[in-house]
This record gives sequence, structure tokens and C-alpha cells, in this order.
Amino acid sequence: MAEEYPFIVVEGNIGAGKTTFAQSVARQNNGYFLPEKFEDNPFLPSFYKEPDRYAFQVELTFLVERCQQIKQVQQPSLFHSFIISDFYFNKSLIFSSKTLKREEYDLYKRIYQIFNVSLPKPSLYIYLHQKIERLLAQIEKRGRDYEQDISAGYLKQVEEAYFSYFKEVADFPVVIVNADEYNFLNDEEIQSLYRIIRQTKFENGINYYPSNV
Repeated sequence: MAEEYPFIVVEGNIGAGKTTFAQSVARQNNGYFLPEKFEDNPFLPSFYKEPDRYAFQVELTFLVERCQQIKQVQQPSLFHSFIISDFYFNKSLIFSSKTLKREEYDLYKRIYQIFNVSLPKPSLYIYLHQKIERLLAQIEKRGRDYEQDISAGYLKQVEEAYFSYFKEVADFPVVIVNADEYNFLNDEEIQSLYRIIRQTKFENGINYYPSNV
């Protein structure tokens, strides 16, 4: 069944558990995990302290790095059934829309569009949606120093940017998962959720799981 989704993206707000989820799915289902190398961005700690000063540098660095990583999807693996990533290239545009000044964003978007033309699109895009309060608690718990100043207001802006983007998606399915009740430190819970999602036929554009949320 996994062959129907050769390139799966797992995204969510900061602290949503996307990396843990994607790693677990890959480990349990013979998938290749493609992680975002966010810690390699030398401007990230400075950005969290002085966002206005370092926004363009941090976003441009992410743009180049994500482009190089996503290109790996075009190289089929002989040893894995599918590729699953904890980020997608669109993440660059979503975050930059909230961090850059208008003139910077206009230039950044032009660069983004040039890169995006040749990149593969996901066959399934999973968005782990959680309440802001839970995100803040999880950010505090994992203890990354440079994340401790992230505000509820900023997380809300990121959430709104994602949902604005989803309204424009028409060429692959986006599954918005109500993830507040899941424990992503439990492999069995992750596998159970993934199995249901993998076996469900989703239309291109926005889908919800559970469907009644």
C-alpha cells in the first residue's frame, strides 16, 4: 500500500512532533527518512533573538538548503519502499511570509518560484495540527535554548500561514490531522494513525482526519 505514496511529507507547527512521527513511520515501514537540516542554519539562534535583523539571512539559507535536500527525492532508493520527510519546500514560503518585510518577501518569493519549478511534489502531505498551548509546552520540554522565546502569537501566525497555503493546493492531497490526543513518543500510536491514513483514499486539496473535525 505504501507504494501509492512514494513521497510523503509530514509537517506541522514548531513543536508538533513531525520529526518524531516521520522517523517512526520510516523505521517501521521500510521508508527512507529525509530530515530537515535546520540545525545547520548558522543564522537561526541570532534570528530568534533579533528577528528583524536576521530574518532574510535565515530564510535564504533555509531556502537553499531545502532545495538541495528535496532534490534527493528524485533519486530512487533501491532499499526503501518510499521516502518520508519532516519538511517540504513550501515551508520556506510559509515562514518567510511572516518573518520578512514586504520588499524582502517580494524578492524572496521570486527566488523561491525559480527553485520550485523543478522540484518534486509530495504524493501525500500530512499536517499535524495541535493547539498552541500544547505546542508551547512541548517546545519548553525539548529545551532548545534558541526556541524558548517563541511566543504564542508567532505560533498562531505560522498556523494561519499554513492554512492559507493549504487553500491553494490542488495537485496533491493535504491531510490535516487533529493530533492533540496522540502521543508521538509511542511508536504503536504513530503506526496505528499512519496505517489508517495510508489506507484511506484522499482527494487532492484539503482533507481532515478524523473527517468530522
